[in-house]
Amino acid sequence: MYSKTDPHRYDDMLHLPHPRSAKHPPMSALDRAAQFSPFAALSGHSDAIEETGRLTEEKIELDESRAEELDARLHELMRCIETTPEAVVTYFVPDASKRGGKYVTARMRIRAVDRQQRLLLPAQGEPIAFSDLLEITITEQ
Repeated sequence: MYSKTDPHRYDDMLHLPHPRSAKHPPMSALDRAAQFSPFAALSGHSDAIEETGRLTEEKIELDESRAEELDARLHELMRCIETTPEAVVTYFVPDASKRGGKYVTARMRIRAVDRQQRLLLPAQGEPIAFSDLLEITITEQ
């Protein structure tokens, strides 16, 4: 009898033939590998890491002079709103899943400026809150 610490306790099994089933044919290496391919212990982990690494921008708080300049541009838009003026607008879009967001600059036609609800209403697309506006340049009146 061998002790548990004896390094030669399994020497008698080293040269025995590999056991084969009498009922089932041997499985191919490809089929054996396929059993384990759908297993993913950390499913979603790489997506979570990618999401964490995705950068967002902080929203810029306008100083008084920039806020006045933006207000002047909004008044200009209101004066020529009947012609549906075209403008280049830079605004903040909050991120849906994490803190921060991104600034988007888009050329658009403006159909209305809603001072009551404090919204800029493009001819197409979603309304833009005044608080999200960073810059407006009127390109056509």
